[in-house]
Amino acid sequence: MKISATIITCNEERNLPRAIESLRCADEVIVIDSGSSDRTVEIAGRLGARVIESPWPGYAKQKNFAAEQACHDWILSLDADESLSEALEGEIWQLKKNGPEYDAYRMPRMAQYLGRWIRHSGWYPDRKVRLYDRRKARWEGEFVHETVRVNGRIGELHSNLLHFTCNSLSEHLKTMDRYTTLAAQQLLATGERVSWRRLIFEPPWTFFNTYFLKLGFLDGIEGLTIANMAALYNYLKYAKARFMSPGR
Repeated sequence: MKISATIITCNEERNLPRAIESLRCADEVIVIDSGSSDRTVEIAGRLGARVIESPWPGYAKQKNFAAEQACHDWILSLDADESLSEALEGEIWQLKKNGPEYDAYRMPRMAQYLGRWIRHSGWYPDRKVRLYDRRKARWEGEFVHETVRVNGRIGELHSNLLHFTCNSLSEHLKTMDRYTTLAAQQLLATGERVSWRRLIFEPPWTFFNTYFLKLGFLDGIEGLTIANMAALYNYLKYAKARFMSPGR
């Protein structure tokens, strides 16, 4: 079993070294860059990755393009702000040694937010399919929250994929602005109606669900921040969808 690791990038010079250096279990690393203006391409090449530059078509399409460029059928797909934990790397080494029993593998993802590892708030275990046979799976999703659709059996890995999210509230707000625009576009594309009721009641429900039902209070001040940001995300998504709607 040989594995091609793929990473899509745009201005990821801060995160990329950590991601690539965690991929010792991969037989090749491919970086698909969509016009970085920083040192991303230089760093990727220096760390031994094969770099391909490609215009941005969307998350799912770019990740499928990355898989198509691989030399091997087994794909390990990481975002630039992720890395394998040592334990997860060990599991993948063992999988390579014994051979796969499934067509794809799901793994828990643990996020670091404002310097703290988040273990509640609906953020963990956040299981993701990231290791898959490209002959049996591909990425789907037009705008945001792309996922791997597997035509076959999915196995489980037990160690954590590490996700290094925002280091500051300013960074989180900037990211949220981009993602809520994409989410609003997705709502409009699917013809989903955004009522005043959803706009008014879903944000406070999101806060309550995240902070209390999903035990966000156990994540300290970071958990409180996550709950507030989740509520704001829903409000902005619905508000943008209403403002974008031609018939409002």
